[in-house]
Amino acid sequence: MVNYINENFDRHIVTVEDPIEYYHTHKKSIINQRAVGIDVPSFGEALRRVLRQDPDVILVGELRDLETIEAAVRAAETGHLVFSTVHTTSAAGTITRLIDVFPVNQQEQIRIQLSSNLIAVLSQALCPLANGRGRVAAYEFMVVTPAIANLIRENKTYRIDSSIQTGRKLGMQLLDDHLWNLYDTGKVTKEEMLDKSRDPGALQDKATAKLRISVKAAKGKLPKTKKIEDAGPILRT
Repeated sequence: MVNYINENFDRHIVTVEDPIEYYHTHKKSIINQRAVGIDVPSFGEALRRVLRQDPDVILVGELRDLETIEAAVRAAETGHLVFSTVHTTSAAGTITRLIDVFPVNQQEQIRIQLSSNLIAVLSQALCPLANGRGRVAAYEFMVVTPAIANLIRENKTYRIDSSIQTGRKLGMQLLDDHLWNLYDTGKVTKEEMLDKSRDPGALQDKATAKLRISVKAAKGKLPKTKKIEDAGPILRT
């Protein structure tokens, strides 16, 4: 995303990483990269200093602690586009993780701040391809709509998954839905799908039902007006 902005927009981008993973050259944007422990002492201190450099976009390598999260939220509140990473496996889990870092007496305030400033959450898991020739990313994507912002504000993150399911027209999807699509098209094995799934029981039942339909179609037990293809791809386990 940083490279896309660099290639297409005239912006000032500052990254704070530990360590710097990719070196970017100036294209349409100006990019300054800072390494924690070399250029700056910590993520929190770097974010305080970076606001004096008039950036448009800030990349924080990782939201590790309370100080860093506070500084990142403060930068977003002042109109900067902030990217960062958190070690979570779902969009709702990311929200919960950020809020739980704060003391109980501050959690109500951070909910309000996140509901007002968060734009989107992308969670991903890398899965080996079924043919053994690389990996493919399974991802969950959430756009913070007014409905989801209200759920964050009211501490009802357990209902976020339902909002993601109803927000497909905005490009949102759950991790399990994408895992199923990868398995259904033969890109990953059933074992890998179930291993990365948040609800393996539901996907196991779905795979079993789909396989049963495919087997019946292959044996000619479907009506003659039906074709095998109508049952969907035959699963390979």
